[in-house]
Amino acid sequence: MNQYQKLNKSFINGEWVDGADEKKTEMTNPYNGETLAEATMASVDQVEEAFTGAANAQDAWGKDSAKRKEVMEKAIQYFKDNKDDILEMLTLESGSTSVKAGLEFNLTVGVMEESLTMVDKIGKFEEKESIIPDKVNENYRLPQGVISSIAPFNFPLYLSMRTIAPALALGNAVVHKADIQCGLVSGSVIAKAFEEAGLPSSIFHSILSRSSVIGDIMFNHDSIGHVSFTGSTPVGRHIGEVAGELLKEVSLELGGNGPMAVMSDADIDNAVNAAIYGKYLHQGQICMAINRIIVHEDLYDEFTEKFVERSKKIKYGDPKDPDVVVGPLINSKQMEKSLDNIQTAKDSGFDLLLEGEQQGNVLTPTVIGNVENDSELAQTEMFSPIAIIIKGSSDDDIIKKSNDTQYGLSSAIFSQDEEKARQYALELKFGMTHINDQPVQDEPTAMFGGMRQSGIGRFGSPYIIEEFTEKKWISVQKKTREFPF
Repeated sequence: MNQYQKLNKSFINGEWVDGADEKKTEMTNPYNGETLAEATMASVDQVEEAFTGAANAQDAWGKDSAKRKEVMEKAIQYFKDNKDDILEMLTLESGSTSVKAGLEFNLTVGVMEESLTMVDKIGKFEEKESIIPDKVNENYRLPQGVISSIAPFNFPLYLSMRTIAPALALGNAVVHKADIQCGLVSGSVIAKAFEEAGLPSSIFHSILSRSSVIGDIMFNHDSIGHVSFTGSTPVGRHIGEVAGELLKEVSLELGGNGPMAVMSDADIDNAVNAAIYGKYLHQGQICMAINRIIVHEDLYDEFTEKFVERSKKIKYGDPKDPDVVVGPLINSKQMEKSLDNIQTAKDSGFDLLLEGEQQGNVLTPTVIGNVENDSELAQTEMFSPIAIIIKGSSDDDIIKKSNDTQYGLSSAIFSQDEEKARQYALELKFGMTHINDQPVQDEPTAMFGGMRQSGIGRFGSPYIIEEFTEKKWISVQKKTREFPF
């Protein structure tokens, strides 16, 4: 048994506690349905205790940069020392393949190491002359207080730590709720790491519960200074509405409908290789994953032929097999949605170039061609190994179709003319565009975030510093000032 399967409890005020709600849930392996752990849900009262404890403990933490650095360094070492068990837990609980689990682990350690550079960013960071004689203006960054962190199932470890690490480094306390489907790797692993690193009691809390049990407390509690959420756009809208009414700041990374624009002068082999990775990594269950491949009509036949041939060779099945690329979808509900999308493609008369098959909770690669960009299918986020290919009549038409979505997270453009590609990239209404590479990209120092219905705010250093700190102006009058009355 993996060591983390025993940590089937919430971590509140420095203690591992069973949930006080009578409802229980099983955390299961999405590949074979095996029960990994059973947990009782934390109650509203327990979450209230977490927020109260966090608010009471945060001030001392925010003032002790040496302690923050010490804890972060020890937590990083804990991850490195327990890498094998953490990688296994990513595979067992989230269906991560070897490639995806390794990528996620490295991103997690990377964002923690970058957060170390933020420890000293609290305090005075700028001094300016005033327009008033003999006055100095000082600008300060202060911790926001308590950060509410709500993470998804797809990159459960990294998308949790992407909020938690900088929030803690910047002197905040954190109350964190993982998606219960991956509550062990997204919650308990992190809590154990910080417990072993000597994090003071009540600075970090891991909540194992469901929103149906605890309601809106994760984004309407009085103690919250900032809500950080990664998940679906409908839920993000609700959080924005509730938190906004209370004038609480939010960072929202939401859904996507990412295009990959294959322009008239693209290197087809390069584009196909990138599309295979950007579509099938983690079974396509990534908000940045390629959702629509829009190919210039002159290249369409060659591209689709090569893409389908590559897709047929993708190995699928048990993610514990290091050669497997496509593992299980997270649950049966996601499988049903995927099968419905394939049926929609058939009913719409699109070209089923490669029809996927359901094998347990694994959907084999599926390729659908000649899709109309304004169709229901193209405007739906697949979140599965279903590739949609669309024709563009010109480079301008490809960009127009790429932008024809309510979302605006990540995108890609392929062209051998770098300057042309850059100009087109600036026209794409997406927070991130990658030239001659696929769109599933994140780096600790990159400006990560979306436009339109794909979110608010930016992750990455130093941009996250502005998100997770309060700004304060202090002026100092050096000599007695004369007033006009």
